[in-house]
Amino acid sequence: MLHNPIIDAMLKRKSIRKYTDQKPSDETIATIVRAGMQAPFAAQLYSVLLSRDKENNTWHAPLEFVICVDVHKMETIMAKRHWRMASNDLMLLIFGIQDAILMAENLVMAAESLGLGSCFLGSAPTLANRIAEKFALPERVFPVVGLVMGYPAEDPPPRLRYPLDFVLFEDKYPELTDDLVEHAMKEMDEGYLAQNYYRNTNYRVELEDGKEDKHTFDDYSWTEHISRKWGQWYKSPQPILDQLAQRGFDLRFAGSKSPEE
Repeated sequence: MLHNPIIDAMLKRKSIRKYTDQKPSDETIATIVRAGMQAPFAAQLYSVLLSRDKENNTWHAPLEFVICVDVHKMETIMAKRHWRMASNDLMLLIFGIQDAILMAENLVMAAESLGLGSCFLGSAPTLANRIAEKFALPERVFPVVGLVMGYPAEDPPPRLRYPLDFVLFEDKYPELTDDLVEHAMKEMDEGYLAQNYYRNTNYRVELEDGKEDKHTFDDYSWTEHISRKWGQWYKSPQPILDQLAQRGFDLRFAGSKSPEE
């Protein structure tokens, strides 16, 4: 592979869950967020929330961001131009999620360049109402992802990724042969086992419905872990649809609400 400081920083990035007591300065925070804002966008359909409440932040991180899809700002601007939103909520959410996630990744890499570590929190959409209450969010603002950040108090190895040939498909999507799939699974599972990742975190996804768990930390690894998540969790979309509706996004209808409705 080719190497330069940016590529090396990206390849070394890892999730950090333990932080020192050092507080990032206002200038550091402003720099990170401004760099985040320079990500590509569809319409800048995002806002960034910040909590410096270390005591109550996840993993007692000095900073906890929540990156949101924000249609409220866009509709407010449109109203100033005497326009009303005609785009449907599903399309707005798709573009807004793209904007928010691209921005969030820029935040991470900007922080890395300044010596900070971070960890994404994927549960933000399931906590939308709680986050909305905490930050007094108006309707049409929906949390997409959380992000804790601070100066690292640990230095774990980067977590494994699929081999390149299981991700990069040139010209057409390949047949997922047994050899291709098993090679990808082996790379992930043996890599996680070599790091003792789940043993060190002392965490396994519990089996539901009283099923006997025959795995131990000697053989419990990433493909079993991720299979248990998507094989048991979030079986109904209704809880997320309900929270979206309560935040002003109703996916049952083609039209969107306008500020005047």
